[in-house]
Amino acid sequence: MTGVEAQAVTVEVHLSNGLPSLSIVGMAETAVKESKDRVRSALLNSHFTFPQQRITINLAPADLPKEGGRFDLPIALGILAASGQLPLSALSDKEFIGELSLTGECRPVRGVLPTALAAGKDKKILILPADNAAEASLIEQAESFGADSLLAVCSHLHGQVRLTGLIAEQKDYQPDYPDLIDVRGQGHARRALEIAAAGNHSLLLSGPPGTGKTMLASRLPGILAEMTEQEAVEAATIHSVASKGFDVAQWQQRPFRAPHHTASAVALVGGGSQPRPGEISLAHHGVLFLDELPEFDRRVLEVLREPIESGKITVSRAANQAEFPAQFQLVAAMNPCPCGYLGESRCHCTEEQVRRYRGKVSGPLMDRIDMLVEVPPVDKTLLRGSSLDSSAETSEQVRSRVVRARNKQIARQGKANNVLQHKEIEVYCSLKDSDYQLLEKAITRLGLSARAYHRILKVARTIADLAGSRDIRTEHLSEAIGYRRMDQKGLTY
Repeated sequence: MTGVEAQAVTVEVHLSNGLPSLSIVGMAETAVKESKDRVRSALLNSHFTFPQQRITINLAPADLPKEGGRFDLPIALGILAASGQLPLSALSDKEFIGELSLTGECRPVRGVLPTALAAGKDKKILILPADNAAEASLIEQAESFGADSLLAVCSHLHGQVRLTGLIAEQKDYQPDYPDLIDVRGQGHARRALEIAAAGNHSLLLSGPPGTGKTMLASRLPGILAEMTEQEAVEAATIHSVASKGFDVAQWQQRPFRAPHHTASAVALVGGGSQPRPGEISLAHHGVLFLDELPEFDRRVLEVLREPIESGKITVSRAANQAEFPAQFQLVAAMNPCPCGYLGESRCHCTEEQVRRYRGKVSGPLMDRIDMLVEVPPVDKTLLRGSSLDSSAETSEQVRSRVVRARNKQIARQGKANNVLQHKEIEVYCSLKDSDYQLLEKAITRLGLSARAYHRILKVARTIADLAGSRDIRTEHLSEAIGYRRMDQKGLTY
């Protein structure tokens, strides 16, 4: 694996005279070198003969680092072919991947989806562990076979007992998201959540503890448009690379990642000696929720600035470099002050303490967040189980409006509003002269940057799309400007 790409590795086996030994070359790491003991036991326990010769195994290309137990199965088959126990012709046009137990059973490995994609592209037949079969079946263009043991693979190659081919099953997908109707009150925040979903905008929720910030954030995936098949495969590929326990049943559900505020920069963006995806990549085509935003280490938050803009993250190491996609929707939550009850009698935070608390989130990062929304305390009468909230809507009702607005964006410009580039903003987010003057006054008064100027225009375009308006009107622009400020005790972002 190189990032989320699967590169072909050729396993070459040579038998020669000399003292019996087995050596593996080709920049193999410890787990790969240890495969010689697993392979030897697997062959013997599967009733094959282990050659009593000098065995040299080369993993080509030699300059590509190799890790994990995925090479066990092809190494075992290479030894069998080199020693004449398996016809060499049976290995042509096939790819093999899998870890072997000492008894010869095939164990699952990470990164099967990228492997199946690469095998399908190269028109190769893929043979892999049975536990990875459901994952590989998601790739319709790949011809795959699942095997539970080395002996079953060899029987298939000898033409004795054929393995069952993997066929992608067309299932009626039923997403399992929390429903927005569970949120009582908070009409302003619900409106902001709908706008964020329609235009894929980033969002910051600020308010006292217990006002529903986390509830709102967790319900955002449920009002987003369904993922396309390509988006679902891209997201599933990252999860396949990150873990063996990839849940195939949820492969079309938008990711919702909520790392704890003690997470390190590597946990957030990815890394390691062999780079693996971090939380921002695991949230690809989904939602990344950062609760208690100021409690994150400032250096950790700063790593978000580049991927928010570019939609990808490049992890560089001395030996290699990997690029992971990171087109996530950022939703963050924070309290208005250290104690969380700014403006109430029980709050004793000084203005300097409040400024220091908010200053933990840098200006450049705040500048990259599209919408800043206050979440006030909930009306206590709405907390009763029998109370009716006339503004309450289900996620399905809100999602229908979001989908209509998103479809307009795709038909007009081929992408969501939040990823419009500078020249595209001039074309699709044009205003009347009087509205430009209004926006310029707001930018001057709030002390906002040119980046914020463009973000206001993109949010206004989304509001107009939700309203079914072809042009951005004054009321749409005014609402968008209102999402760029958050006033409490005279403190403004």
